[in-house]
Amino acid sequence: MTGIKHTLMEILDGSPKHAISRYVEWLITIVVLVNCTAVILDSVPEVHAEFKDFFHELEFWSVMFFTAEYILRVWSLGARYTPQEGGAWRGRKGYIFSPFGLIDFFATMPHYLHMFFPYLDLRILRVLRLLRILKLSKYNTALQDLFHAVYSERQAFGSAVFLLTIATIVSASLMHFAEGHQQPEFFGTIPHSIYWAIVTITSGYGNVEPMTKAGEAIALITGFLGVCMAAIMTGIVASAFSNQVARKKAAFEAQLREVFSDGNMSDDEQATLKRLQAHYRLTDEQVDAMLQRAKNKSSSNNG
Repeated sequence: MTGIKHTLMEILDGSPKHAISRYVEWLITIVVLVNCTAVILDSVPEVHAEFKDFFHELEFWSVMFFTAEYILRVWSLGARYTPQEGGAWRGRKGYIFSPFGLIDFFATMPHYLHMFFPYLDLRILRVLRLLRILKLSKYNTALQDLFHAVYSERQAFGSAVFLLTIATIVSASLMHFAEGHQQPEFFGTIPHSIYWAIVTITSGYGNVEPMTKAGEAIALITGFLGVCMAAIMTGIVASAFSNQVARKKAAFEAQLREVFSDGNMSDDEQATLKRLQAHYRLTDEQVDAMLQRAKNKSSSNNG
């Protein structure tokens, strides 16, 4: 039973050791996309009136699918840790309270909420059902790379957010001083002005035309600050994302060197490398270059 749990855990986690894990990922992805499309179309009154029975059936079987997936994940993750490492509860608790575990849990909740609370606003249920699209982030390595990159640069992001906060407060205070009497409905208080400053910094235009020369100057400076902050944030994300991709390439190349440490590559090792290549989203040209370097290093070590 433990062996079945462990195998199922690896398949559901997308382990490159099992070819079927790729098909499981595609199946879940297709079900999620079909569900989100159905939720969007179901919000159109004309479509809902004609296909409401179909949408109801689709929702029921989709919830059964997602519920079964959630239960299997919880059950199989009991094999992640040995009794000495914390046992089954540690693996299950880690998944249940993880971001992906919470997403999987809330993917099924709208249906059961509607069963127990039939008078809930359907718009709220639709929004909750659309959260299922977040399940795709588990199978999109590029999106995971972005999250990891942002997390690795959290201190730089914290500094950028601090600068953004200062710029927002200063711009809002100056705009309140310059335009507060002319446009009290927009700049009568600093909190009102903060809303304008945030919109101006993020979009370039705060939907309010200044009426004084001082206000126009402050609006221009605030818009320029927004461009500068966007450039800073973009630079941080681009650098962190590039480092994340480089780490993946280094990990794949290390795996190649390990494969060639004995001078040859078995069929199983070749299949594993192919799955790792797909998982890391590496091109054939990149892999060929790494392969050549690994062969040269192996030859020099043997020589």
